[in-house]
Amino acid sequence: MNGSHSISIAVLTDNQNDVELINSTLRGAGHAAHCHWINTPNRFSDTLASESVELIILNLDNYREGIRQVIKEKDYFNPEVPVIALQQEVNEMAMHDAMRSGAVDLVSLGMKKRLTAVVTRELRALRAERALNSTIMSASSYKQQVRDLMQASNAAIALVQEGILVEANRAWLRLFKAANLDEVAGLPLMDSFDSEHHAALKGALIATIKDKWLPDDKLNARPHIDGADSAMLELRFAKIDYDGAPCVQICIVPPEKPAQEPTKLVHDALKRDPTTLFFHRAQFLERVEKRLKKKPKAGLHVLAYVKIDKFSSVRDKIGIIDSEEVLAQFSEIVRKRMHPRDVAGRFEGTAIMVLLERGSVRDAQVWGKQLVDQVSQRSFDVGDKSTPLTCTVGICGMNSVFGNLEEFVAATFDAYFAGREAGGNTSCLSESADKDTKQREFDAIWVKHLRAALMEDRFCLAQLPIAGLRSDNIEMYDLLVRMIDEQGKSVLPSEFLPAAERNNMMKNIDRWMIKAAVDFCDSNNTDRVFVRLSRQSLVEPSTAAWMEQEFENLGFDCSRLVVQIPEKDAARHIKQTQTLVAGLRKIGVGFALEHYGVDQEKFQILDLLKPDYIKIDGELMHSLMTDVEMQDRVRRIVDGAQQRNIKTVAERVENANAMAVLFQLGLDFMQGHYVHEPEVVLEDLESGEYNTLADLQAANSR
Repeated sequence: MNGSHSISIAVLTDNQNDVELINSTLRGAGHAAHCHWINTPNRFSDTLASESVELIILNLDNYREGIRQVIKEKDYFNPEVPVIALQQEVNEMAMHDAMRSGAVDLVSLGMKKRLTAVVTRELRALRAERALNSTIMSASSYKQQVRDLMQASNAAIALVQEGILVEANRAWLRLFKAANLDEVAGLPLMDSFDSEHHAALKGALIATIKDKWLPDDKLNARPHIDGADSAMLELRFAKIDYDGAPCVQICIVPPEKPAQEPTKLVHDALKRDPTTLFFHRAQFLERVEKRLKKKPKAGLHVLAYVKIDKFSSVRDKIGIIDSEEVLAQFSEIVRKRMHPRDVAGRFEGTAIMVLLERGSVRDAQVWGKQLVDQVSQRSFDVGDKSTPLTCTVGICGMNSVFGNLEEFVAATFDAYFAGREAGGNTSCLSESADKDTKQREFDAIWVKHLRAALMEDRFCLAQLPIAGLRSDNIEMYDLLVRMIDEQGKSVLPSEFLPAAERNNMMKNIDRWMIKAAVDFCDSNNTDRVFVRLSRQSLVEPSTAAWMEQEFENLGFDCSRLVVQIPEKDAARHIKQTQTLVAGLRKIGVGFALEHYGVDQEKFQILDLLKPDYIKIDGELMHSLMTDVEMQDRVRRIVDGAQQRNIKTVAERVENANAMAVLFQLGLDFMQGHYVHEPEVVLEDLESGEYNTLADLQAANSR
């Protein structure tokens, strides 16, 4: 190895003389060393992020962090880079301790020849490993590339390096209306797509290069083509080797457009209001009735009544005819905030009604609040006229209190009128169900079922995997609770937990969950599980002491458990939360804040409670892919968490587009249906033969 190869070295020391010593020693031995002086941990992270460091030399006597912390930090950027430790005095025990901590060797400051030999050895090993990996990757990627091209010869394919398009086939040029390759080569890929998809594209490119993009993942984005109203395209990403460097191959298969009969198109159009493009009232109610007959996959059905405040003033300002265009723009905002299974209709006049599927009524209220905020923060323009708007949203969740659809709709109306009487520009939740006599009767039935289920041990766990966006080294699960009824069927939490909360039974369910989590850890190699505690357990003074005693009796490794509490509950009960967390931390239990970031970035609560994890509320995920302001908001949350050494978890990640944006924003973990559907894990019942819900149901049917 000679001076023809430049070596990029990070030297960690607070004494610049060490840098000069290392630089002169290596250059004297024929190495073209380029040393980066790192005197603070912050500068170390910046250097790793911006420079291609091949070697790290750490002076243990003159740097504030030890070997383990340095290695942990560099592994985040490049795990393969070796760390050589320096020390004034070196003996066999010191060398053993340094290498056990992760250093490849420990060298005395006075042994220049040994330092040169160690550097030469590690650089040769590093470069040999990289050359081998590059050869293997190049061969396998090339074969896969050929297969892809053979299987989809009509697909539009381009190669992208560091965000720049370097190669494209004829189908790509036709799709983006380019005369030849020279028109697109050398330009940023982002120039070819609408700005609202840039964050997802950047995240997908980074994830692909870092081998985090799954082969079957697809990203949807709208092309930016002059003079064309373009449809969404489905993009596939793959990492290949191109000209000796890693590259991202993007493949776009043209969507099939099945021919539709003119009569069907006309029939579909007649079902929708031409201004809002939502269903007419009759068609909307027909769909709502059908949907309410079936239970949602998770959560519950919620109705939202949405109406612009003081629309008569808008008509006076904009004009009677142009005011319909304002309603159309308003409807488009509502549409962008809807999930794929949500249904909306123009209910009456300027009012829109939406049937939502959400995890809880609280999630729907958050949806309404975000809609209210977004509407109030923008201007609505028609020609040379402009007007601000506010709106009011009434929210009501479906339950057995309502005898029919009429009562459900009426309760939603009442919530809207309550918000309007309060001044408008708000999202108001219906309280009628809580005050109704039927609710008490309903609760009485559930209390009976809950007590029986607790006595007969008819609860089970559902495990939801938490996937690493930066690393897959830790296996983690979010544990959810399910109840098994007398017929052996699973009951979702949205059906029985509200009654348990209203009737002070959550503490018993929480304690069952804690014991079940311990059993789950004992029977699996899981590194960490997350278990949520209710407000009742949070304010109960004996919770921490009970958990400590329980874990001691069971001999449980407490570091495998993370207790999670909703931010809303923690904010209302700061002192109780601090007391509980302090007690749990003494025995090694972790702490997470869930549903974080709904109202604003509350960093004060992070400083007060110092959680190990924060789970960013799932309702923020839906609009995150295209809402630049929401992306900035989540980025601020992530930055604030990283400054406080808090890991971030995204809730309810539904597709590859969302994952790509989260990767680009710097989150650490994600959970949701994109990662895995919740998998039910049952305790053995009586005979001990049934391990899954399917087994139990099959047995009951015999």
